[in-house]
Amino acid sequence: MSLQSDRGGELTLASSRNRQRALARAKLERQMARRAAAARKRRQVLAIVGIVAAVLVVGGGTTALVVSLNGKDSGKAKASSTASAKATEAAGSCYTKATAQSGQKLKDVGMPSNSDVPKSGTQTMTIKTNQGEVDVKLDTAKAPCNVNSFAYLASKKFFDNTTCHRLTTKASGLEVLQCGDPSGTGSGGPTYTVKDENLPTGKKPTYPAGTVAVANTGQPGSGSSQFFIVYGNSDLPASYSVIGTVSKGLDKVQAIAKKGVTGANASKGDGAPKEKVKISSIRVSAPSTSSPTPSTSASNKS
Repeated sequence: MSLQSDRGGELTLASSRNRQRALARAKLERQMARRAAAARKRRQVLAIVGIVAAVLVVGGGTTALVVSLNGKDSGKAKASSTASAKATEAAGSCYTKATAQSGQKLKDVGMPSNSDVPKSGTQTMTIKTNQGEVDVKLDTAKAPCNVNSFAYLASKKFFDNTTCHRLTTKASGLEVLQCGDPSGTGSGGPTYTVKDENLPTGKKPTYPAGTVAVANTGQPGSGSSQFFIVYGNSDLPASYSVIGTVSKGLDKVQAIAKKGVTGANASKGDGAPKEKVKISSIRVSAPSTSSPTPSTSASNKS
């Protein structure tokens, strides 16, 4: 719309120019708001293994029990990965002994053998809790070291009478239930760590609902007994070993999540589940493979 100028009846487009400037300013403000939101997300750090509570020494390297879950890999964590962890993976070993510093809550039940690890088929992990049973189809072929570790720990009753110490809800940008620490603090585990396997590189979302993966410290080869059940699609760095998928009971986990969390960070959707989750036992079946196809050769015909 044109307006009459104060000068000799000359028409100007001042209002149009003002409108264009206002639109450009609004667009810039929206862009700045999006950038600010992205920056806040990058700064957000959620510990998949809980708040910094202890320090774990693996082969002479020290790692804080914390990991960035901001949707991007932590370059600092990668840069600080221990030489021993790299050497272990290079050598093809599944397991590495871990030594706890003062205050670390590790439970010694021995360590699985690095030989004779099943590498084919699937196994079923049955998690019995006070909230119902959850069954997980473990992918032995894709994550043999980690699946064998869970079978070993289950055979030692490592998980019996433990709690799922952490729940994150949609408010945190992450939807997982975390379990597997006998101490219930997020700083516990066995006296060994396991190499990384079956990382979902290039997948979106990286960890869809139903995924079961191994928590770690943010450094390669630092996972052990703590695991998380993804009950809602979650985009995390592809640095957590996927061991399987929930085949039964995901609705139980989702029901727990609906009750919310408690604790200092409850408003951010991160804390202990309001509905206490106690694991009475975890058992893992022996590896199973597909049955062979019956022969139709001439020798079998009458």
